[in-house]
Amino acid sequence: MCGIIGLVAKGPVNQSLYDGLTVLQHRGQDAAGIMTCEGSRLYLRKDNGLVRDVFRQSHMLRLRGNMGIGHVRYPTAGCESSAEAQPFYVNSPYGVSLAHNGNLTNAAELQQDLFLEDLRHINTNSDSEILLNVFAHELARQGKLRIDHNDVFEAVAGVHRRCKGAYAAVAMIMGYGIIAFRDPYGIRPLVYGKRETALGTEYMVASESVALDALGFERVRDLEPGEALVVTLDGKAETRQCAENPQYATCIFEYVYLARPDSIIDDVSVYKARLRMGEKLAEKILRIRPDHDIDVVIPIPDTSRTAALQLANRLGVKYREGFIKNRYIGRTFIMPGQQQRKKSVRQKLNAIDLEFRDKTVLLVDDSIVRGTTSEQIIQMARDSGARKVYFASASPPVRYPNVYGIDMPTKEELIAHDRTEEEVCVAIGADWLVFQDLADLEYTVRKRNARLERFDSSVFNGEYVTGDVSEQYLDQLRDSRNDSAKEKRREEEAEIIELHNNA
Repeated sequence: MCGIIGLVAKGPVNQSLYDGLTVLQHRGQDAAGIMTCEGSRLYLRKDNGLVRDVFRQSHMLRLRGNMGIGHVRYPTAGCESSAEAQPFYVNSPYGVSLAHNGNLTNAAELQQDLFLEDLRHINTNSDSEILLNVFAHELARQGKLRIDHNDVFEAVAGVHRRCKGAYAAVAMIMGYGIIAFRDPYGIRPLVYGKRETALGTEYMVASESVALDALGFERVRDLEPGEALVVTLDGKAETRQCAENPQYATCIFEYVYLARPDSIIDDVSVYKARLRMGEKLAEKILRIRPDHDIDVVIPIPDTSRTAALQLANRLGVKYREGFIKNRYIGRTFIMPGQQQRKKSVRQKLNAIDLEFRDKTVLLVDDSIVRGTTSEQIIQMARDSGARKVYFASASPPVRYPNVYGIDMPTKEELIAHDRTEEEVCVAIGADWLVFQDLADLEYTVRKRNARLERFDSSVFNGEYVTGDVSEQYLDQLRDSRNDSAKEKRREEEAEIIELHNNA
Protein backbone atom coordinates (compact mmCIF):
# COMPACT_ATOMS: atom_id res chain seq x y z
CA MET A 1 0.00 0.00 0.00
CA CYS A 2 1.56 3.24 -1.22
CA GLY A 3 0.24 6.55 -2.44
CA ILE A 4 0.95 7.90 -5.93
CA ILE A 5 0.18 11.19 -7.63
CA GLY A 6 0.81 12.78 -11.03
CA LEU A 7 0.07 16.25 -12.33
CA VAL A 8 0.24 18.15 -15.63
CA ALA A 9 -0.50 21.82 -15.06
CA LYS A 10 -0.14 25.27 -16.59
CA GLY A 11 2.16 26.45 -13.82
CA PRO A 12 4.60 25.03 -11.25
CA VAL A 13 3.41 21.72 -9.75
CA ASN A 14 5.80 21.37 -6.79
CA GLN A 15 3.44 22.74 -4.13
CA SER A 16 0.42 20.85 -5.48
CA LEU A 17 2.34 17.58 -5.49
CA TYR A 18 3.47 18.22 -1.92
CA ASP A 19 -0.10 18.99 -0.80
CA GLY A 20 -1.45 15.92 -2.58
CA LEU A 21 1.11 13.63 -0.97
CA THR A 22 0.25 15.09 2.44
CA VAL A 23 -3.38 14.08 1.88
CA LEU A 24 -2.21 10.58 0.89
CA GLN A 25 0.17 10.27 3.86
CA HIS A 26 -2.05 7.56 5.43
CA ARG A 27 -1.03 5.25 2.58
CA GLY A 28 2.65 5.31 3.49
CA GLN A 29 4.80 6.81 6.23
CA ASP A 30 8.17 5.28 5.42
CA ALA A 31 9.42 7.51 2.61
CA ALA A 32 8.33 10.21 0.20
CA GLY A 33 9.51 11.52 -3.15
CA ILE A 34 8.72 14.01 -5.92
CA MET A 35 10.15 14.28 -9.42
CA THR A 36 9.34 17.20 -11.72
CA CYS A 37 10.21 18.05 -15.29
CA GLU A 38 11.10 21.42 -16.82
CA GLY A 39 12.13 21.39 -20.46
CA SER A 40 14.85 18.76 -20.81
CA ARG A 41 15.72 18.62 -17.12
CA LEU A 42 14.37 16.40 -14.34
CA TYR A 43 14.44 17.39 -10.67
CA LEU A 44 14.17 14.85 -7.85
CA ARG A 45 13.89 14.88 -4.08
CA LYS A 46 13.20 11.71 -2.10
CA ASP A 47 14.15 10.32 1.29
CA ASN A 48 12.90 8.32 4.24
CA GLY A 49 10.35 10.04 6.45
CA LEU A 50 7.01 11.82 6.35
CA VAL A 51 6.22 14.30 3.60
CA ARG A 52 6.64 17.26 5.95
CA ASP A 53 10.12 16.03 6.95
CA VAL A 54 11.45 15.05 3.53
CA PHE A 55 10.70 18.35 1.77
CA ARG A 56 12.17 21.62 3.01
CA GLN A 57 11.90 25.00 1.34
CA SER A 58 15.24 24.57 -0.41
CA HIS A 59 14.08 21.25 -1.88
CA MET A 60 10.78 22.72 -3.05
CA LEU A 61 12.48 25.60 -4.83
CA ARG A 62 14.57 23.13 -6.83
CA LEU A 63 11.53 21.07 -7.93
CA ARG A 64 10.83 23.16 -11.03
CA GLY A 65 8.41 22.49 -13.86
CA ASN A 66 4.75 22.19 -14.82
CA MET A 67 4.69 18.40 -14.74
CA GLY A 68 5.59 15.91 -12.03
CA ILE A 69 4.87 12.73 -10.11
CA GLY A 70 5.06 11.85 -6.42
CA HIS A 71 5.00 8.89 -4.07
CA VAL A 72 4.62 8.02 -0.39
CA ARG A 73 6.11 4.67 0.47
CA TYR A 74 4.89 1.89 2.66
CA PRO A 75 7.51 -0.87 2.82
CA THR A 76 6.56 -4.35 1.62
CA ALA A 77 9.07 -5.34 -1.08
CA GLY A 78 12.70 -4.38 -0.71
CA CYS A 79 14.28 -2.95 2.41
CA GLU A 80 13.52 0.25 4.26
CA SER A 81 16.53 2.29 3.10
CA SER A 82 16.21 5.60 1.28
CA ALA A 83 17.48 3.87 -1.87
CA GLU A 84 14.07 2.23 -2.13
CA ALA A 85 12.20 5.54 -2.04
CA GLN A 86 10.35 6.48 -5.22
CA PRO A 87 10.02 7.76 -7.92
CA PHE A 88 12.58 5.68 -9.82
CA TYR A 89 14.21 6.88 -13.03
CA VAL A 90 15.89 5.46 -16.14
CA ASN A 91 17.47 7.64 -18.82
CA SER A 92 16.74 5.30 -21.75
CA PRO A 93 14.60 5.77 -23.67
CA TYR A 94 13.62 9.45 -23.50
CA GLY A 95 14.05 9.77 -19.72
CA VAL A 96 11.31 7.89 -17.87
CA SER A 97 10.38 8.01 -14.18
CA LEU A 98 7.74 5.98 -12.36
CA ALA A 99 5.94 5.64 -9.03
CA HIS A 100 4.09 2.45 -8.20
CA ASN A 101 1.53 1.15 -5.71
CA GLY A 102 1.21 -2.62 -5.44
CA ASN A 103 3.40 -5.70 -5.75
CA LEU A 104 4.52 -7.79 -8.69
CA THR A 105 4.16 -11.51 -8.08
CA ASN A 106 6.59 -12.48 -10.87
CA ALA A 107 9.27 -9.95 -9.98
CA ALA A 108 12.07 -12.54 -9.77
CA GLU A 109 11.40 -13.88 -13.28
CA LEU A 110 11.06 -10.35 -14.66
CA GLN A 111 14.38 -9.29 -13.16
CA GLN A 112 16.12 -12.23 -14.79
CA ASP A 113 14.48 -11.53 -18.15
CA LEU A 114 15.40 -7.86 -17.95
CA PHE A 115 19.05 -8.78 -17.46
CA LEU A 116 19.36 -11.66 -19.92
CA GLU A 117 17.09 -10.47 -22.72
CA ASP A 118 16.51 -6.73 -22.30
CA LEU A 119 20.09 -6.03 -21.08
CA ARG A 120 18.84 -3.89 -18.20
CA HIS A 121 20.32 -3.73 -14.72
CA ILE A 122 18.16 -3.50 -11.56
CA ASN A 123 19.91 -1.60 -8.80
CA THR A 124 17.55 -2.15 -5.84
CA ASN A 125 15.36 -4.87 -4.37
CA SER A 126 12.21 -2.95 -5.31
CA ASP A 127 9.73 -4.46 -7.75
CA SER A 128 8.80 -0.88 -8.68
CA GLU A 129 12.17 -0.47 -10.36
CA ILE A 130 11.46 -3.68 -12.25
CA LEU A 131 8.08 -2.33 -13.39
CA LEU A 132 9.76 0.88 -14.57
CA ASN A 133 12.34 -1.02 -16.60
CA VAL A 134 9.71 -3.23 -18.20
CA PHE A 135 7.74 -0.15 -19.22
CA ALA A 136 10.89 1.59 -20.49
CA HIS A 137 11.90 -1.45 -22.54
CA GLU A 138 8.44 -1.68 -24.08
CA LEU A 139 8.70 2.01 -25.02
CA ALA A 140 12.12 1.42 -26.57
CA ARG A 141 10.68 -1.39 -28.68
CA GLN A 142 8.59 1.19 -30.55
CA GLY A 143 11.89 2.31 -32.14
CA LYS A 144 10.98 5.97 -32.54
CA LEU A 145 12.80 9.18 -31.79
CA ARG A 146 9.50 10.89 -31.01
CA ILE A 147 6.59 8.92 -29.61
CA ASP A 148 2.84 9.51 -29.63
CA HIS A 149 -0.05 8.18 -27.55
CA ASN A 150 -0.36 5.03 -29.68
CA ASP A 151 3.22 4.10 -28.85
CA VAL A 152 2.59 4.66 -25.15
CA PHE A 153 -0.56 2.57 -25.13
CA GLU A 154 1.26 -0.23 -26.94
CA ALA A 155 4.00 -0.09 -24.30
CA VAL A 156 1.43 -0.38 -21.50
CA ALA A 157 -0.09 -3.37 -23.31
CA GLY A 158 3.37 -4.92 -23.27
CA VAL A 159 3.59 -4.31 -19.50
CA HIS A 160 0.27 -6.10 -19.03
CA ARG A 161 1.49 -9.09 -21.05
CA ARG A 162 4.68 -9.41 -18.99
CA CYS A 163 3.82 -8.29 -15.46
CA LYS A 164 1.66 -10.19 -12.99
CA GLY A 165 0.32 -9.00 -9.68
CA ALA A 166 -1.00 -5.64 -8.54
CA TYR A 167 0.14 -2.33 -9.93
CA ALA A 168 -1.33 1.12 -10.11
CA ALA A 169 1.41 3.28 -11.60
CA VAL A 170 2.08 6.81 -12.73
CA ALA A 171 4.99 7.46 -15.09
CA MET A 172 6.51 10.60 -16.57
CA ILE A 173 8.28 10.83 -19.92
CA MET A 174 10.55 13.84 -20.15
CA GLY A 175 9.20 16.49 -22.49
CA TYR A 176 6.13 14.41 -23.35
CA GLY A 177 3.69 13.95 -20.49
CA ILE A 178 2.23 11.77 -17.72
CA ILE A 179 1.04 8.18 -18.12
CA ALA A 180 -1.10 6.34 -15.57
CA PHE A 181 -2.12 2.71 -15.78
CA ARG A 182 -3.80 0.04 -13.66
CA ASP A 183 -3.31 -3.73 -13.67
CA PRO A 184 -5.86 -5.88 -15.55
CA TYR A 185 -7.65 -6.76 -12.28
CA GLY A 186 -7.76 -3.24 -10.89
CA ILE A 187 -6.50 -4.50 -7.54
CA ARG A 188 -5.02 -1.18 -6.41
CA PRO A 189 -7.01 2.05 -6.87
CA LEU A 190 -6.29 4.85 -9.34
CA VAL A 191 -8.46 7.87 -10.18
CA TYR A 192 -8.04 10.98 -12.31
CA GLY A 193 -9.57 14.42 -12.43
CA LYS A 194 -9.32 17.78 -14.15
CA ARG A 195 -9.30 21.46 -13.25
CA GLU A 196 -10.15 24.35 -15.55
CA THR A 197 -7.91 27.41 -15.34
CA ALA A 198 -7.60 30.63 -17.30
CA LEU A 199 -4.67 29.08 -19.17
CA GLY A 200 -6.39 25.77 -19.95
CA THR A 201 -7.22 22.37 -18.50
CA GLU A 202 -4.98 20.71 -15.90
CA TYR A 203 -5.06 16.97 -15.15
CA MET A 204 -4.22 15.03 -12.04
CA VAL A 205 -4.06 11.32 -11.20
CA ALA A 206 -3.92 9.91 -7.67
CA SER A 207 -4.44 6.79 -5.58
CA GLU A 208 -7.53 8.25 -3.92
CA SER A 209 -10.08 10.89 -4.83
CA VAL A 210 -9.41 12.86 -1.62
CA ALA A 211 -6.19 14.15 -3.19
CA LEU A 212 -8.23 15.54 -6.09
CA ASP A 213 -10.70 17.14 -3.68
CA ALA A 214 -7.96 18.80 -1.66
CA LEU A 215 -6.47 20.47 -4.74
CA GLY A 216 -9.76 21.56 -6.28
CA PHE A 217 -9.84 19.02 -9.10
CA GLU A 218 -13.12 17.63 -10.40
CA ARG A 219 -13.14 13.85 -10.21
CA VAL A 220 -13.60 12.44 -13.70
CA ARG A 221 -13.57 8.70 -12.93
CA ASP A 222 -11.49 5.75 -11.80
CA LEU A 223 -9.27 4.13 -14.38
CA GLU A 224 -10.71 0.78 -15.43
CA PRO A 225 -8.73 -2.41 -14.83
CA GLY A 226 -6.11 -2.61 -17.57
CA GLU A 227 -6.78 0.93 -18.76
CA ALA A 228 -4.15 3.62 -19.34
CA LEU A 229 -4.35 7.41 -19.34
CA VAL A 230 -1.98 9.68 -21.28
CA VAL A 231 -1.83 13.41 -20.54
CA THR A 232 0.55 15.37 -22.75
CA LEU A 233 2.31 18.59 -21.79
CA ASP A 234 -0.11 20.62 -23.89
CA GLY A 235 -3.01 19.40 -21.72
CA LYS A 236 -4.54 16.77 -24.01
CA ALA A 237 -5.82 13.62 -22.30
CA GLU A 238 -6.69 10.26 -23.80
CA THR A 239 -7.54 6.85 -22.33
CA ARG A 240 -7.44 3.37 -23.85
CA GLN A 241 -8.01 -0.17 -22.66
CA CYS A 242 -4.65 -1.94 -22.97
CA ALA A 243 -5.34 -5.39 -21.45
CA GLU A 244 -6.72 -8.38 -23.30
CA ASN A 245 -9.09 -9.72 -20.65
CA PRO A 246 -9.61 -7.08 -17.96
CA GLN A 247 -11.91 -7.77 -15.02
CA TYR A 248 -12.66 -6.11 -11.72
CA ALA A 249 -11.07 -7.69 -8.66
CA THR A 250 -10.61 -4.60 -6.50
CA CYS A 251 -8.86 -5.12 -3.15
CA ILE A 252 -11.67 -5.16 -0.61
CA PHE A 253 -9.26 -4.26 2.19
CA GLU A 254 -9.10 -0.76 0.70
CA TYR A 255 -12.67 -0.26 1.90
CA VAL A 256 -12.09 -1.96 5.23
CA TYR A 257 -8.98 -0.09 6.35
CA LEU A 258 -6.54 1.32 3.82
CA ALA A 259 -8.46 4.17 2.20
CA ARG A 260 -9.70 7.36 3.81
CA PRO A 261 -13.45 7.34 4.47
CA ASP A 262 -13.95 10.46 2.32
CA SER A 263 -12.55 8.69 -0.76
CA ILE A 264 -14.55 7.23 -3.62
CA ILE A 265 -13.02 4.08 -5.11
CA ASP A 266 -14.52 2.47 -8.22
CA ASP A 267 -17.64 4.61 -7.80
CA VAL A 268 -18.19 3.38 -4.23
CA SER A 269 -18.02 5.76 -1.27
CA VAL A 270 -15.68 4.27 1.32
CA TYR A 271 -17.69 6.03 4.05
CA LYS A 272 -21.00 4.55 2.88
CA ALA A 273 -19.44 1.10 2.55
CA ARG A 274 -18.23 1.28 6.15
CA LEU A 275 -21.68 2.36 7.30
CA ARG A 276 -23.07 -0.75 5.64
CA MET A 277 -20.36 -2.85 7.32
CA GLY A 278 -21.66 -1.67 10.69
CA GLU A 279 -25.22 -2.38 9.64
CA LYS A 280 -24.46 -5.93 8.54
CA LEU A 281 -22.38 -6.65 11.64
CA ALA A 282 -25.22 -5.46 13.87
CA GLU A 283 -27.64 -7.72 12.02
CA LYS A 284 -25.35 -10.67 12.68
CA ILE A 285 -25.11 -9.81 16.39
CA LEU A 286 -28.90 -9.56 16.66
CA ARG A 287 -29.22 -12.87 14.83
CA ILE A 288 -26.84 -14.89 17.02
CA ARG A 289 -27.28 -12.94 20.29
CA PRO A 290 -30.73 -11.37 20.29
CA ASP A 291 -30.59 -11.10 24.09
CA HIS A 292 -27.17 -9.44 24.21
CA ASP A 293 -26.18 -7.46 27.29
CA ILE A 294 -24.06 -4.80 25.56
CA ASP A 295 -24.15 -1.47 27.40
CA VAL A 296 -21.99 0.61 25.11
CA VAL A 297 -20.26 0.42 21.72
CA ILE A 298 -16.76 1.93 21.59
CA PRO A 299 -14.70 2.21 18.38
CA ILE A 300 -10.96 1.73 18.18
CA PRO A 301 -9.98 4.92 16.38
CA ASP A 302 -9.88 5.93 13.64
CA THR A 303 -10.95 3.68 10.79
CA SER A 304 -13.62 1.75 12.72
CA ARG A 305 -15.61 4.81 13.83
CA THR A 306 -17.99 4.82 10.88
CA ALA A 307 -18.91 1.14 11.18
CA ALA A 308 -19.15 1.34 14.98
CA LEU A 309 -21.56 4.27 14.91
CA GLN A 310 -23.95 2.53 12.54
CA LEU A 311 -23.64 -0.71 14.51
CA ALA A 312 -24.60 1.07 17.74
CA ASN A 313 -27.57 2.75 16.08
CA ARG A 314 -28.81 -0.57 14.72
CA LEU A 315 -28.39 -2.31 18.10
CA GLY A 316 -30.04 0.57 19.90
CA VAL A 317 -27.22 0.98 22.43
CA LYS A 318 -25.02 3.93 23.36
CA TYR A 319 -22.08 4.92 21.19
CA ARG A 320 -19.18 6.45 23.07
CA GLU A 321 -15.62 7.54 22.33
CA GLY A 322 -13.73 5.57 24.96
CA PHE A 323 -10.24 5.92 23.54
CA ILE A 324 -8.39 9.13 22.82
CA LYS A 325 -5.78 8.91 20.10
CA ASN A 326 -2.42 10.63 20.05
CA ARG A 327 -2.43 12.04 16.53
CA TYR A 328 1.34 12.31 16.41
CA ILE A 329 1.78 8.54 16.39
CA GLY A 330 1.66 6.74 13.03
CA ARG A 331 -0.74 4.01 11.97
CA THR A 332 0.13 0.97 14.07
CA PHE A 333 -0.73 -1.55 11.36
CA ILE A 334 1.89 -0.24 8.94
CA MET A 335 4.80 0.11 11.35
CA PRO A 336 7.72 -2.08 10.26
CA GLY A 337 8.30 -4.44 13.15
CA GLN A 338 6.36 -6.31 15.80
CA GLN A 339 8.22 -4.76 18.74
CA GLN A 340 7.56 -1.27 17.41
CA ARG A 341 3.88 -2.12 16.93
CA LYS A 342 3.61 -3.44 20.50
CA LYS A 343 5.32 -0.42 21.97
CA SER A 344 3.22 2.09 20.06
CA VAL A 345 -0.27 0.97 21.17
CA ARG A 346 -0.26 2.57 24.62
CA GLN A 347 1.55 5.59 23.24
CA LYS A 348 -1.16 5.85 20.60
CA LEU A 349 -4.31 5.29 22.67
CA ASN A 350 -5.48 6.30 26.13
CA ALA A 351 -8.71 5.03 27.70
CA ILE A 352 -11.36 7.22 29.34
CA ASP A 353 -12.12 5.20 32.48
CA LEU A 354 -15.67 6.43 33.07
CA GLU A 355 -16.82 5.06 29.70
CA PHE A 356 -15.69 1.56 30.71
CA ARG A 357 -16.25 1.26 34.44
CA ASP A 358 -18.78 -1.46 35.40
CA LYS A 359 -20.05 -1.80 31.81
CA THR A 360 -20.29 -4.55 29.24
CA VAL A 361 -18.38 -2.99 26.39
CA LEU A 362 -18.38 -3.91 22.72
CA LEU A 363 -15.13 -2.76 21.12
CA VAL A 364 -15.28 -2.39 17.35
CA ASP A 365 -12.27 -2.50 15.05
CA ASP A 366 -11.99 -2.68 11.27
CA SER A 367 -10.01 -5.94 11.37
CA ILE A 368 -7.78 -8.19 13.44
CA VAL A 369 -4.47 -8.92 11.75
CA ARG A 370 -1.65 -9.95 14.08
CA GLY A 371 -3.83 -9.62 17.19
CA THR A 372 -1.23 -7.92 19.38
CA THR A 373 -2.97 -4.55 19.19
CA SER A 374 -6.39 -6.08 19.90
CA GLU A 375 -5.04 -7.95 22.91
CA GLN A 376 -3.51 -4.82 24.43
CA ILE A 377 -6.62 -2.72 23.82
CA ILE A 378 -8.84 -5.33 25.46
CA GLN A 379 -6.54 -5.30 28.47
CA MET A 380 -6.74 -1.51 28.55
CA ALA A 381 -10.54 -1.78 28.69
CA ARG A 382 -10.32 -4.24 31.59
CA ASP A 383 -7.81 -2.02 33.40
CA SER A 384 -10.32 0.81 33.03
CA GLY A 385 -12.97 -1.18 34.91
CA ALA A 386 -15.02 -2.87 32.19
CA ARG A 387 -17.18 -5.69 33.52
CA LYS A 388 -17.07 -7.62 30.23
CA VAL A 389 -15.20 -6.87 27.03
CA TYR A 390 -16.68 -8.04 23.75
CA PHE A 391 -14.88 -7.48 20.44
CA ALA A 392 -16.32 -7.03 16.95
CA SER A 393 -14.39 -6.98 13.66
CA ALA A 394 -15.96 -5.21 10.68
CA SER A 395 -14.21 -7.73 8.42
CA PRO A 396 -13.79 -11.53 8.46
CA PRO A 397 -10.78 -13.24 10.09
CA VAL A 398 -7.52 -12.43 8.27
CA ARG A 399 -6.13 -15.93 7.72
CA TYR A 400 -3.86 -15.65 4.66
CA PRO A 401 -0.91 -13.53 3.52
CA ASN A 402 -1.40 -10.62 1.15
CA VAL A 403 0.80 -10.66 -1.94
CA TYR A 404 -0.51 -7.54 -3.67
CA GLY A 405 1.12 -4.76 -1.68
CA ILE A 406 -0.16 -4.96 1.92
CA ASP A 407 2.17 -5.90 4.77
CA MET A 408 0.64 -9.27 5.67
CA PRO A 409 3.52 -11.36 4.39
CA THR A 410 3.45 -14.53 6.46
CA LYS A 411 0.56 -16.60 7.70
CA GLU A 412 2.40 -17.51 10.90
CA GLU A 413 2.14 -13.85 11.99
CA LEU A 414 -1.65 -13.76 11.47
CA ILE A 415 -3.53 -14.61 14.65
CA ALA A 416 -6.49 -16.18 12.83
CA HIS A 417 -4.43 -18.52 10.69
CA ASP A 418 -5.15 -22.14 11.66
CA ARG A 419 -7.35 -20.91 14.55
CA THR A 420 -11.08 -21.04 14.98
CA GLU A 421 -12.91 -17.85 15.89
CA GLU A 422 -13.28 -19.19 19.43
CA GLU A 423 -9.52 -19.76 19.66
CA VAL A 424 -8.87 -16.21 18.41
CA CYS A 425 -11.23 -14.94 21.08
CA VAL A 426 -9.21 -16.68 23.78
CA ALA A 427 -5.91 -15.54 22.28
CA ILE A 428 -6.83 -11.84 22.39
CA GLY A 429 -8.48 -12.15 25.81
CA ALA A 430 -12.05 -11.13 24.86
CA ASP A 431 -15.18 -12.42 26.58
CA TRP A 432 -16.86 -12.79 23.19
CA LEU A 433 -15.75 -12.18 19.60
CA VAL A 434 -17.75 -11.67 16.41
CA PHE A 435 -16.46 -11.33 12.86
CA GLN A 436 -18.18 -10.00 9.75
CA ASP A 437 -19.15 -12.66 7.22
CA LEU A 438 -17.30 -12.39 3.91
CA ALA A 439 -20.50 -12.44 1.85
CA ASP A 440 -21.83 -9.53 3.89
CA LEU A 441 -18.56 -7.60 3.55
CA GLU A 442 -18.56 -7.97 -0.22
CA TYR A 443 -22.22 -6.94 -0.32
CA THR A 444 -21.43 -3.70 1.50
CA VAL A 445 -19.14 -2.65 -1.36
CA ARG A 446 -20.94 -4.20 -4.33
CA LYS A 447 -24.29 -2.64 -3.40
CA ARG A 448 -23.34 0.66 -5.05
CA ASN A 449 -21.51 -0.78 -8.06
CA ALA A 450 -22.89 -3.98 -9.56
CA ARG A 451 -19.88 -4.17 -11.90
CA LEU A 452 -17.76 -5.23 -8.91
CA GLU A 453 -18.66 -8.89 -9.37
CA ARG A 454 -15.38 -10.08 -7.91
CA PHE A 455 -12.98 -8.81 -5.25
CA ASP A 456 -9.48 -9.56 -4.14
CA SER A 457 -10.52 -11.01 -0.79
CA SER A 458 -7.44 -13.23 -0.60
CA VAL A 459 -6.51 -12.28 2.98
CA PHE A 460 -9.85 -13.74 4.06
CA ASN A 461 -10.35 -16.72 1.74
CA GLY A 462 -6.87 -17.50 0.36
CA GLU A 463 -8.03 -17.12 -3.26
CA TYR A 464 -5.48 -15.10 -5.22
CA VAL A 465 -7.12 -13.49 -8.22
CA THR A 466 -4.03 -13.45 -10.46
CA GLY A 467 -3.88 -17.25 -10.35
CA ASP A 468 -0.09 -17.47 -10.08
CA VAL A 469 0.45 -17.66 -6.31
CA SER A 470 1.81 -21.04 -5.21
CA GLU A 471 2.75 -22.37 -1.79
CA GLN A 472 6.39 -22.10 -2.84
CA TYR A 473 5.91 -18.41 -3.59
CA LEU A 474 4.24 -17.85 -0.21
CA ASP A 475 7.12 -19.64 1.53
CA GLN A 476 9.64 -17.42 -0.24
CA LEU A 477 7.61 -14.38 0.73
CA ARG A 478 7.57 -15.52 4.35
CA ASP A 479 11.32 -15.98 4.43
CA SER A 480 12.03 -12.56 2.93
CA ARG A 481 9.39 -10.35 4.51
CA ASN A 482 8.49 -11.54 7.98
CA ASP A 483 9.40 -9.36 10.94
CA SER A 484 12.58 -11.28 11.74
CA ALA A 485 13.82 -10.94 8.15
CA LYS A 486 13.11 -7.22 8.15
CA GLU A 487 14.89 -6.79 11.46
CA LYS A 488 17.92 -8.65 10.11
CA ARG A 489 18.03 -6.32 7.08
CA ARG A 490 17.81 -3.27 9.34
CA GLU A 491 20.71 -4.58 11.45
CA GLU A 492 22.81 -5.26 8.34
CA GLU A 493 22.07 -1.78 7.03
CA ALA A 494 23.02 -0.22 10.38
CA GLU A 495 26.33 -2.13 10.33
CA ILE A 496 27.08 -0.84 6.82
CA ILE A 497 26.36 2.74 7.89
CA GLU A 498 28.54 2.36 10.99
CA LEU A 499 31.44 0.94 8.94
CA HIS A 500 31.08 3.81 6.50
CA ASN A 501 31.10 6.39 9.28
CA ASN A 502 34.18 4.83 10.88
CA ALA A 503 36.10 4.57 7.63
